[in-house]
Amino acid sequence: MHTFTEENYLKTIYYLSGRQEGEVSTNSLAEMTATRAASVSDMLKRLSEKQLIHYKKYQGVRLTEEGERLALKVIRRHRLWEVFLVEKLGFGWDEVHVIAEELEHVRSDELVERLDAYLEYPQFDPHGDPIPTPAGQMPTTAYRKLSEVAVDERVRIMGVLEHSPEFLQHLDRTGLTLGSEVCLQEISHFDKSVQVQINQEKSLFISHEVARNLLVSR
Repeated sequence: MHTFTEENYLKTIYYLSGRQEGEVSTNSLAEMTATRAASVSDMLKRLSEKQLIHYKKYQGVRLTEEGERLALKVIRRHRLWEVFLVEKLGFGWDEVHVIAEELEHVRSDELVERLDAYLEYPQFDPHGDPIPTPAGQMPTTAYRKLSEVAVDERVRIMGVLEHSPEFLQHLDRTGLTLGSEVCLQEISHFDKSVQVQINQEKSLFISHEVARNLLVSR
């Protein structure tokens, strides 16, 4: 049996592995988990002893096959609970992450599969993230960042990279929500902010920080 903290570390290592090449550093884990580097090192030693990660001091960390399997199970539970909270209980997409962080540690496989069936087998969570399959496979997506789109190109918002309530609330206020069609009209050479038209209606300028955290597809 694995502790909640161990599961959280495996999930975090998985996320960081997808955002960078090579092994995940202790410092990046410490920053992501808001934990002292010494405490992170202690946890990595424990996970290594359980053969859930490959770890050598000062050389970073990566998941073993078993570690990745467990990480994907936690992510699957988390994302299914987020769908349930939004679709069935009426929570906003900016409210569900913290609650799902608690629910993801309920380990009943039967409960998870019944939840999946009850929700009619969703493929994506409320933030546009793909939900791992029961077999532990992470579906691939071919999304780009809005900051990579060319002028006059029309795209649709499919997901977000930033899940903080403040960011999601900002998107709600500006109308940059999932499924919205966006046409990039202008790129500022000064600060890389962009002017976009949303659903062929209102136009507004958004910062480079916002644009690089929106995932889009044609």
